[in-house]
Amino acid sequence: MTVSCDAIVVGAGPAGSCAALVLARAGKRVVLVERGPFPGSKNMYGGVIYARVLDTVLPHWWEDAPIQRWVTRRTTMVLTETQAVSVDVRADDWGKPPYNGATAFRPDFDQWLANKAVAEGATLVCSTTATGLIRDGGKVVGVTTDRPDGDLLAPIVIACDGVNSFLAKQAGLYDNWSSDNFTLGVKETLSLPRHVIEERFGVRGNHGVDIEILGGTSCVPGGGFLYTNLDTLALGVVLKLPALAKQSMRPEDIIARLKAHPAIAPLIEGADIKEYSAHVIPEGGYSAMPTLNAPGLLIAGDAAAMCLAAGIWLEGVNFAMGSGLAAGRAALSGGDLGSAYRHELGWVLDDHKKLRHIPHLVLSDRVQHQMPGLVANVAQRLFTVDNPSPKPGLRRIVRQEMKTAGVSMRDVAKDAWTALRGFS
Repeated sequence: MTVSCDAIVVGAGPAGSCAALVLARAGKRVVLVERGPFPGSKNMYGGVIYARVLDTVLPHWWEDAPIQRWVTRRTTMVLTETQAVSVDVRADDWGKPPYNGATAFRPDFDQWLANKAVAEGATLVCSTTATGLIRDGGKVVGVTTDRPDGDLLAPIVIACDGVNSFLAKQAGLYDNWSSDNFTLGVKETLSLPRHVIEERFGVRGNHGVDIEILGGTSCVPGGGFLYTNLDTLALGVVLKLPALAKQSMRPEDIIARLKAHPAIAPLIEGADIKEYSAHVIPEGGYSAMPTLNAPGLLIAGDAAAMCLAAGIWLEGVNFAMGSGLAAGRAALSGGDLGSAYRHELGWVLDDHKKLRHIPHLVLSDRVQHQMPGLVANVAQRLFTVDNPSPKPGLRRIVRQEMKTAGVSMRDVAKDAWTALRGFS
């Protein structure tokens, strides 16, 4: 039986649920299709959500959102094999409404958000895969599914079917696909008693810590992370796909080496592995985005490569939610679909455009393989006391360590200029 409605949203992740919520709240008949048995059952991410984007559609969302901990400490850590240099920011304001970031489990958070869409009138259909697009002439007018006689028809389809989106590819929107724009995120969920986590990470109550790591991924460009939940830790690595494929070390071996690092091992000592998961991440930034629409079709979330990995800022779920809200609002506009979508995307595209060169800078060989040692050696020498020898001075230390690392002043100036244009 063919079912007709006002809009079809494929994928009940953060992007899809937000799109469905906006449309259903406006009185539209929306079908939210999810291939997993429940929203979030097939989703994986590092563990931090920046949910302020929900303020406009779910005021006081924090009152019932299934949050593990509010992130009140954010640490950026640079690792070599034996060294660690950290910048640690603690802000108690981040642990009060309206909050900043939080750790959460995706099955809990995604079900909660999908239920908000259902409460507005969206119809959630799980264990159902959208297998293709239905077209009338050149316009998308629905999707086929793996259910018998399960075609769905609607004047608008919003594809939020994740990275490597089948629907976006079938529509011909990915004409610049390259494995260079993707990483593999691999995570272990480690169990520790709540009081042990709070003692080791210096937090209390529902406050938590977000540690982002440059280095520690052996010979593969990427990064690492360590996040605190109530009684578990999320520890993992993000690895550039082409480089990972060219060498023999497996992702679990790279995680094992990170866990053994002297800066990490004391934090996770005695923890038991509860879960191991992996997920491909679109990290190419603005230049790697596909075309965002076709007649009758919009794409959002990971399907549209909305994830922003810019070193200082590592944001995925909030940009997915932002793009989902924008897609839902564009579908209600009644004007040109593509133009309305780009207008509604606003800050999401603005941030991506501003930082368009940063993802490739962060994953470059120089930043990945030379800069960690340079930073760590400069810091170590700066704090090494060699009395009765006179102190060499910072400028001399930097020059000497740049020479040792094989980094020229021209290299530093080039990277600094790219970073300055993006972050300023």
